[in-house]
Amino acid sequence: MSPTPQERRAARHQVGAGSDKPAVRRGPSGGRKKPITVDAIVDTAFAIIESEGYEALTMRRLAVALETGPSSLYAHVVNKEDLDELLIGRLCAEIELPAPDPSRWREQLVGVCTRLRDQYLRYPGISRATFAAAPSNLDTLRVSEGLLAIVLAGGVEPQAAAWAVDSLTLYVNAHSLEVAVASRLGRAGDEWVVSRDDMLRRFASLPETFPQTKRYATELTAGTTADRFLFTINLMIDGLPRTDSQA
Repeated sequence: MSPTPQERRAARHQVGAGSDKPAVRRGPSGGRKKPITVDAIVDTAFAIIESEGYEALTMRRLAVALETGPSSLYAHVVNKEDLDELLIGRLCAEIELPAPDPSRWREQLVGVCTRLRDQYLRYPGISRATFAAAPSNLDTLRVSEGLLAIVLAGGVEPQAAAWAVDSLTLYVNAHSLEVAVASRLGRAGDEWVVSRDDMLRRFASLPETFPQTKRYATELTAGTTADRFLFTINLMIDGLPRTDSQA
């Protein structure tokens, strides 16, 4: 008896597990189409996201792209959430993790967060797949493990280190999603919904009940998307409690 999708999914979380065997195509065109495998499903899903955005990715849309029916996909993936896990896992698998270095832990932490952000930004909106999902894919867990090891190497107490990894990845996910939404609205990475000059004029015309916004309008509108990302990541790192010997 062939394994169920749930059994296939469980097997993928086991170290050394291989890819699913390709499904046999039936019908007149069966011999001319590429076999359906987990890798083929993931590759096609990425192509859809890259050209149409994450919101366009559904199991039905994916089946059309693969020239098959949705039921054929469920022989390999349990549901859309399982597919999301595979997509994020593929992106995480491509991230190189440094050996934790106590003398460079901050730089290493910023570097991994930046690489994770860059992976998400390759595919508009894909970081949405990470929200409200407990990581169980081995490739995704590998990145979490790497981040935790780096934070611990910096002398951060284990409980704070664990929550720090969760907070840092949550911010990376949210930042990447905001950039994707801005892109969908037709803006480039560092453009505002309105121009910066227009924002400055709007702030300048505010009533006197907004004294700080009027006074610091230049600061409020300064910086690129990358500047703000790095500022926030470093701000979060600065707030981590460290042992006296490491502080």
